[in-house]
Amino acid sequence: MEISENLFITPEYEPLLIVISGPSGIGKDAVVQALKENVDATHFVVTMTSRLPRKDEVDGVDYFFVSKCEFESLVEAGELLEHALVYSDYKGIPKEQVRKALASGKDVIMRLDVQGASTVRKLCPGAVLIFLTANNREEWLSRLKARRSESPEDLALRIQTAEREFACLPDFDYIVINGDDQLDQTVQAIQSIIAAEHHRVVPRKVTL
Repeated sequence: MEISENLFITPEYEPLLIVISGPSGIGKDAVVQALKENVDATHFVVTMTSRLPRKDEVDGVDYFFVSKCEFESLVEAGELLEHALVYSDYKGIPKEQVRKALASGKDVIMRLDVQGASTVRKLCPGAVLIFLTANNREEWLSRLKARRSESPEDLALRIQTAEREFACLPDFDYIVINGDDQLDQTVQAIQSIIAAEHHRVVPRKVTL
């Protein structure tokens, strides 16, 4: 019996744009750093800033350093995925960096705050948005307090902000618990999400 070749379909591969987000103090930086050490053939987005480089910071590695005039020109041209003014200096994600990585066939991972992630969702519905959380409120608060970098007023503001950020959860595709001493499990969960996304019958299409 002859079997038609049409019965066998090779899955279509499309690179992914993956956003790691969550409230302040949830461990986004640690998770992204661990992913860098465990995930191959992936581009990790470098943020662009208008501030001057600090000692030992390398352009294109730590940040892309540009002047305020250059940054504002990119904003006017619509060439930033998202941006913000932080302590009188701009920070943002250049689209061209993401376009080049995707065109090379690499998945792209970026770390953003919840507001930035929501902005990306509007600009790029095909992005994969992952929301990091803790096992419970007490665990998260304990982490914030352990940093000892916030005044009581700043801590109260971060808690209020987090409450608003959790209201944005419907904008996300996945929620992953990043519990205390569970970084390996968190990375494994994100790797599983990426693997599952690459096995979709209808792959996501990322256009910028």
